[in-house]
Amino acid sequence: KLCNHLHLPVQSGSDRILKLMKRDYTQAQYLNIIDRLRENRPNLPISTDIIVGFPGETDADFQATMDLVKRVGFDQSFSFIYSPRPGTPAAELPDDITQSTKKARLAHLQDMLKQSARTISQGMLHKIENVLVEGHSKRSEREMMGRTENNRIVNFLAPLEAVGKMVRVQITDVLENSLRGRLMEPGTST
Repeated sequence: KLCNHLHLPVQSGSDRILKLMKRDYTQAQYLNIIDRLRENRPNLPISTDIIVGFPGETDADFQATMDLVKRVGFDQSFSFIYSPRPGTPAAELPDDITQSTKKARLAHLQDMLKQSARTISQGMLHKIENVLVEGHSKRSEREMMGRTENNRIVNFLAPLEAVGKMVRVQITDVLENSLRGRLMEPGTST
């Protein structure tokens, strides 16, 4: 049994950086876990955490992260520029990467992640998704907002009584940061 969305932080795609971060796994081990999960659930949406600009990160280390991101096709990612945390071993490492390099790497990474997420969202277009209704949409009191099983936000017309319930919604539009949909009547197949 496997849930319909999994968050599996990777932090970096470089074995050298993972070791500096004191992570006890390698890129190959991480990818092996992903492969095993997707053997059982081929379209399993996976989100992750990634840090760029860790002290000592070379262009090759960053490219290893980009290669991993491309290979996995993450559904979502929380990606950040490294910043030292007082009292941690990493805070003692020389931070020899310029802020402009860190920002450029983060922008490049986030562009790739956005493309991956958009491709996944496009694949949901016209499909009927199970959605947990959370409440009113941020943009309209007339619309409700909910989340698909792969954690996508969907806005659609629905009665207030739908809050807290699972409903079926056909995805009608893919936007930058959300989806739009149409509430399906119970028993409707298309």
